[in-house]
Amino acid sequence: MKRIAIILLTLTSILFVQHAPEGLAKASNELSLEQKYEQRLTLYEKMEAITNVPWYYLAAVDTYERGLRRAQKDRPAEEGLIAIYFSPQQWVGPLNPDLEDTNPLSISMFNGVGLDGNGDGVADRNNDEDVLYTFARYLESYGFKEEDFRIALWEYYQREQSVNIIYGHANVYKTFKTLDLDDHTFPLPLHHNYSYRSTWGDRRGWGGRRIHEGTDIFANYNVPVMATAYGIVEIKGWNKYGGWRIGVRDLDNVYHYYAHLSGFEKGVEKGTVVAPGDVIGYVGSSGYGKPGTQGKFPPHLHYGMYRDNGYTEWSFDPYPSLKSWERKAYQERKKKK
Repeated sequence: MKRIAIILLTLTSILFVQHAPEGLAKASNELSLEQKYEQRLTLYEKMEAITNVPWYYLAAVDTYERGLRRAQKDRPAEEGLIAIYFSPQQWVGPLNPDLEDTNPLSISMFNGVGLDGNGDGVADRNNDEDVLYTFARYLESYGFKEEDFRIALWEYYQREQSVNIIYGHANVYKTFKTLDLDDHTFPLPLHHNYSYRSTWGDRRGWGGRRIHEGTDIFANYNVPVMATAYGIVEIKGWNKYGGWRIGVRDLDNVYHYYAHLSGFEKGVEKGTVVAPGDVIGYVGSSGYGKPGTQGKFPPHLHYGMYRDNGYTEWSFDPYPSLKSWERKAYQERKKKK
């Protein structure tokens, strides 16, 4: 009887091990957003304690890669908490005949990057701790200064824009000291008179044949323009099409473009970290000419959104997002009454 019990216990253990990854992935999918943030931050801080790489650097890379998974069709959606992606060849080594290899020793022999991050003797490409530890060790090998971080990112991604986006994410996390930064808001105060409709894709004539890559929100001169998301000011200045314009990169790798401004909010510069509702400029009618050109059209805010996929970026229709943020803003205002 005792022998039968031992056999059953052994079989149960084997079945648990075989199905554990699937179960863990399911458990991760069932977590609330707040729980995911909490558990991710715990992982970042754990790896910071082990490698001395600041947690906000790890969060920035993970966030950037999460955006890539959404934008690149050849990347699978993450099953766990960490979105950093290593291809099988990267993980086990380009000449390793076993693409499912989890032995740290053989992976090292084939010049694979995969490491054991949780001390179980296995380097699993689908394990959150192993993946995060592997990338943290990579960053650690370059040093701990900001310049070291940028060099490490350049060597890994071979793209300056990727380096800039991740560095911006790190500054946002460092500033707010939390991962819970998903809020958005409508770009104009609700108490001002404004109007807009879906204009993305409409034909434009000035400057050659092109399409309208945004939504025009008509309002009076000098109505405050607000950041719609948490992010960092990536560009500020004059553009012959958009006039005085400002661009903010959010944590979803999306670039928010605010154009035709009459001016900028004092203190807002390239590199400024912003939160939803922060005033960044004012409605105007600048653009369609040399610096300072004004009044070639009625005052309005041209608002555009562009998604980066790690290679390039493209515009998409911001109208649905604007309607959603406007509706939410009205609901919140109603609650306060």
